[in-house]
Amino acid sequence: MVTLNVYNRQGESVGTVDVDPAEFGGKVNKQLLHDVVLQYLANQRAGTHSTKRRGEVAGSTKKLFRQKGTGNARAGTRRTNKRKGGGTAKGPKPRDYEYHMPKRMVRAATRMAILSKFQDNEALILDDLSLPEVKTKQVVGLMQSLAKAVEPKPAAETPAPEGEQKPRKKKKRMTWLLGLPGYDKNIYLSARNIDGLEVMPADQFNAYTVLKQKRLVLTRAALEALRKKDGAEKAAAPETK
Repeated sequence: MVTLNVYNRQGESVGTVDVDPAEFGGKVNKQLLHDVVLQYLANQRAGTHSTKRRGEVAGSTKKLFRQKGTGNARAGTRRTNKRKGGGTAKGPKPRDYEYHMPKRMVRAATRMAILSKFQDNEALILDDLSLPEVKTKQVVGLMQSLAKAVEPKPAAETPAPEGEQKPRKKKKRMTWLLGLPGYDKNIYLSARNIDGLEVMPADQFNAYTVLKQKRLVLTRAALEALRKKDGAEKAAAPETK
């Protein structure tokens, strides 16, 4: 069993939740995660890149000068890729990068990505989350409270020697994925302008989105929705001999 801490909106620990790894695939297959993430990134490509080849650039196809007797190196058309303004040799042309893996593999990868967050202590459960109105300040305060609760406290700093300037520490950027049981307009509008925070219904998770963010935050209702979805997928999947 994997034990996850439960926090309230003030960042205070209010309990724990036990999750059975078998509910999310049981084990993490890194090769499958790699393949599914590559598929997702490939499907996002527009494929609109285009270069002009020697038959498409402007310029005469006439031989620049005769083959022999000039003392110069032999030369053909000015459109060759060897010359400035010439075409590109074997350059990219518009193409479709889209391809698809079996649905069962993609769904399994999503479950494994969530399980990896659980096992790496990069996930936490939020007791409840609701906003009566659109207010970005409240969501910012919530994320700051959670960051203080889960991030280790910095060690005591040693003072800089006299006459020397203390080097500035680079601020660590933290990214979050906030999973909700469904679409909540107030939460989405409040959080969409916050850098490093992505809000998404739990049933729309994919392997890339889960792995891209450093921390995964789920409400209790979202965790239950993921469990029900996983059970429904297993029930609908045909048995393999």
